[in-house]
Amino acid sequence: MKSLAAILLATAAPTVGAAQAPATASADTTPKYESADAWLCRPGRVDACAANQDATIIRADGSRSIEHFARDESPKFDCFYVYPTVSLDPTPSSDLVAGREEQVVAAFQAGRFAKHCRVFAPLYRQVTLGALREAMLGKPMRGDRALAYADVKAAWDEYLAYDNHGRGVVLVGHSQGSGILKELVARAIEGTPVQRQIISVIIPGTNVAVPADRDVGGDLKSTPLCHSNKDTGCVVSYTSFRAEAPPPSNSRFGIVPQPDMVAACVDPAALDGKPKPTDAYLGARGAGLASAPQGPWSNDGAAVTTTFVKVPGLLSTRCASSGRFRYLAVTTNANPADKRTDHIVGDVVVGGKILDDWGLHLVDLPVVMGDLVELSNDQAKAWLAKNPPLPAG
Repeated sequence: MKSLAAILLATAAPTVGAAQAPATASADTTPKYESADAWLCRPGRVDACAANQDATIIRADGSRSIEHFARDESPKFDCFYVYPTVSLDPTPSSDLVAGREEQVVAAFQAGRFAKHCRVFAPLYRQVTLGALREAMLGKPMRGDRALAYADVKAAWDEYLAYDNHGRGVVLVGHSQGSGILKELVARAIEGTPVQRQIISVIIPGTNVAVPADRDVGGDLKSTPLCHSNKDTGCVVSYTSFRAEAPPPSNSRFGIVPQPDMVAACVDPAALDGKPKPTDAYLGARGAGLASAPQGPWSNDGAAVTTTFVKVPGLLSTRCASSGRFRYLAVTTNANPADKRTDHIVGDVVVGGKILDDWGLHLVDLPVVMGDLVELSNDQAKAWLAKNPPLPAG
């Protein structure tokens, strides 16, 4: 089980700026989020979320080009990002020092959202990979989930008080980060004035319970699922599996404990319910140290020099059901005439064995990353149309 300590780390890390030197905090103190050092990402500085996002586009005929990434010089909305379980700290709860693992995952998951929004990402004392490994081996969970939530809540309050200034916000997370944001919405946002400022809540990689016959009223009482790129104040949630390998009976994803509820599935690439190719941005060398390495991207075996790869038309997604499980089914559109690979990595592999109950957890965001980024921008435009900024002065 040792390689679980790298479940969510990317093997092809973007070049990130020099890390700020975050101050550590003891378990009985709240981080000082008024200090820039307590943030993994903030606007206007060179940090993990400012990493290069250029991508190599590989087409079905084998031709290639480079897509150069460009950021909006004057973003009109904000993104508040909470990263997944990545800490390699030896303690059950992490410290507040940004290790390479935190920087890498933020560059991969949040950096592309900076195309349209200002990105704020707090450091927080998350449950570490070591604590997760122990829990998976049947030992008591020693990581302090309440501490992790309290840190993110304190960062959210600081952001609202001093950085937001009435702007619309997209909440973005993955895995543990998504679970914390789900709790934040339920406990601190719903039913408060700030709820009107939520453009959307993007929380893949965690289970969100919704009634089987409607899309609001489960884990979140007044935040519905998104059905359109013009919907605002809504949720995008899913857990991904290969279409040919649906969740097994012991799966941790795609199912909720409430017998009268189901796990939410919103396909960001096909909000209208019609399957279509996704706008994926995949790691050029693979999905992480706990995944098999990515093989050649095309028949000619040519190397890729960018961190990210786009493969237009190769992947499609749709929300699917299998018994009580609801999940995002990912299909590789294999074609003998296509000169690209037919296999995209993303399964969690430990000791040479695929952990079927994790599905494609490692690539929950990458398989639809472009769709998520543009969806958030479309929703922000819809939100701004209803909530125009106040005139200066």
